[in-house]
Amino acid sequence: MLASLSFGPVWPVATAYAAGAAATTPAQSGRPALPVPAAPLPQSSPAQPRATLPGFNPPRYSSSTTTGGPVRTQPARMPFYVATRGTTTIYILGTLHVGDPADYPPNQPFRPQILAALAASPTLALELSPDDLLVSQDDVSKYGVCRSECLPTYLPESLWHKLEVRLRDNPAALDEIKRMRPWLASLLVETYDSLSAGLQTEYGTEAQLQNVYLRTRGKIVGLETLGEQMRSFTSLSSAQQREMLAQDLVQTPAENLADVQTLHRLWRVGDADAIAAWQAAKSEVLARNKRVSDSIDNKIVYERNRRFVARMLLIAGPNKPVFVAVGALHLGGPKGVLQLLRQHGFVVEAG
Repeated sequence: MLASLSFGPVWPVATAYAAGAAATTPAQSGRPALPVPAAPLPQSSPAQPRATLPGFNPPRYSSSTTTGGPVRTQPARMPFYVATRGTTTIYILGTLHVGDPADYPPNQPFRPQILAALAASPTLALELSPDDLLVSQDDVSKYGVCRSECLPTYLPESLWHKLEVRLRDNPAALDEIKRMRPWLASLLVETYDSLSAGLQTEYGTEAQLQNVYLRTRGKIVGLETLGEQMRSFTSLSSAQQREMLAQDLVQTPAENLADVQTLHRLWRVGDADAIAAWQAAKSEVLARNKRVSDSIDNKIVYERNRRFVARMLLIAGPNKPVFVAVGALHLGGPKGVLQLLRQHGFVVEAG
């Protein structure tokens, strides 16, 4: 489903759990070590830490190439929009929760229009506040991980066998995933596909925005609480969770990798409606049960879109612009954030 790249920041936490769980037993309060920085990396930092997953060897970072070819001297375009209603302005940036170093050149990580909007905004609103994101690994462990090997009992034998085949060359990952509930297992499978594309959590858009924003300002808020975001996943029914994982296993790893690269390229181009159209077409192909698949989208995308917009309207006010950054897959389409803002009387234009 590619939920991990753009639907919610639990993706880095799923990565963190997978990397640290081997050294953390349930008796140790379920708090895995975080393998990637919890706070944004300074732009000047020479280190290139990588998320580490059991049995996974990610592509080495190269200073001359990226997932899409030669390193660019210009930042990725990214989907960026300006919504206005009278004297109320909301800047909206579509993010990816993972990225490539070349997306954010150190001398200019974002386009001038984006940097100007950040400078003009007293508030930066992310899906989760930084404080909530720091403690989110506890909730992922609490609600996504079992004390015993529960995953095989949650899945039909055919789906479990398919997952075993997918991870047969990675026994460490298979051992870890056995203790996960299906929704978290789904995010982990997507994690491997994303890291195989060379994308890194520390180059997610939110971390890079904070690098810039915290130099001159400090007010960063969340558009939803940690509890609200977690319930979007933990309240999924057994059928919904199985559908979510089944969709990740429809294609081969190479086909999933190609999808990750396609989404990354579309995000670089910066057209939210093109991203939404591509995702809708992919959903039609991957859905095993269309009714259940649609209900998942409603829970983890459309309900949250409405919550995001409601919070934006509370934060923004006349002559008090707010800069909003949410996953790019939340923006476009007839039920996306941009259309919801239009329904509230905003004029929305590409920035």
